[in-house]
Amino acid sequence: MAALPRRIGLGGAILLSFNGAVGAAIFALPATLAADFDAWSPWLFPLVALASLLVVVPFCRSIAAFPESGGPATYGRAFGRLAGFELGWIYYIARAAAFAANANVLTAYLARWWSGADEGILRAAILLAVPALLALANLSGMKRALGLLGGLTLLKTLPLIVAGVAALVLFGPLPAPGPLPQLSSVEATLLVVFYAFVGFENAVVPAGETRNSSVTLPRAILLTIAATAMLYLLVQLAFVAAFPGGAAVTDAPLIDLGQRVAGPHGAAVLTLAAVSSLTGNLHGIMASTPRVTYAMATRGDLPGWFGRVSVRLESPSNSILFLALLAAALAVSGSFVWLAVVSTLARMIVYGVTIAALPRVAGRRLSAGQWASAAVGILVCMLAASQADLAAWGTLGALAVAGLLLYLPMSRRSSPD
Repeated sequence: MAALPRRIGLGGAILLSFNGAVGAAIFALPATLAADFDAWSPWLFPLVALASLLVVVPFCRSIAAFPESGGPATYGRAFGRLAGFELGWIYYIARAAAFAANANVLTAYLARWWSGADEGILRAAILLAVPALLALANLSGMKRALGLLGGLTLLKTLPLIVAGVAALVLFGPLPAPGPLPQLSSVEATLLVVFYAFVGFENAVVPAGETRNSSVTLPRAILLTIAATAMLYLLVQLAFVAAFPGGAAVTDAPLIDLGQRVAGPHGAAVLTLAAVSSLTGNLHGIMASTPRVTYAMATRGDLPGWFGRVSVRLESPSNSILFLALLAAALAVSGSFVWLAVVSTLARMIVYGVTIAALPRVAGRRLSAGQWASAAVGILVCMLAASQADLAAWGTLGALAVAGLLLYLPMSRRSSPD
């Protein structure tokens, strides 16, 4: 099977990581956090960003040891071929379900401009068109895909920064924080805020297409965590200034912020930012996730059809088309809902296994500090995963069994490794 060229530099890796993390959450969280924590709410983001380093730092140390594409499918193979397949399969389905879920959120935002976009035949047409168009964008190769992703990133971040600064100027100073909230409520909310950062791993899946991946990917992820925390902090500060006391707003708080700052024009600009953010998130999934099935096919864990590369376009065309069809089917049918609940749970497992893989593949002894860092990272992942309910674990188990049925016929063949 043809190999994919290493076209991704630091900038491209940051785009993939940033758009994996910043999707719909920033357009939904501000009102909830402001209502619960008021003037304390902005500071939850830098706090969680610092706490996330307990996972991110050992995660980055581990991914530096794996220069191949596949992400979870690669890291899991440190524990055997079956473990690699199952981890990659669970991650792949979770990302396809996340694409379907976010595509439906996109129709809800489009409905603010286009009446009926989230209903009936028009909704179905949009949900079919979005993965089709993004698949076409990715079939043209990673270089062009990253160019489009850069434009979408600018369209979503620039309006947020401008609106945030304008709100602070117009409605400052910020209200003084009140009494500290109860620890129990903070613990539950910290988990929700942490979920707003997950997705940074989006850049690691096409590691085999990344130049000097052992250095580029850790830098891209750490810079993404810092940039995401700063953006979230600015937006939450602006929201608290514009709506002191958690004033009642609709289910689209940042569009309300735009309305408060600049009237209907501000609302329209923030709606554009929301659509661009969701589209960027979807495009990032479409650019990265097909590399999971591509990598599994090259290792003999999936049929070779998934590993075919378009030599002219330098893209895993079959894997891209398959993801587009799967995501479209899930989005239109609505059956993605029962799958989407495991998306974050799957990531916690991915993070934990990735960290645990380093001691098995490291060519040198790890220091005591590195062992301690890995242990803490795995513990944080376990604590986060323990918050998932039985339904999420049951769904994850069903997905694992479904993947096993696909894997068994291929496992009778000798591994190419």
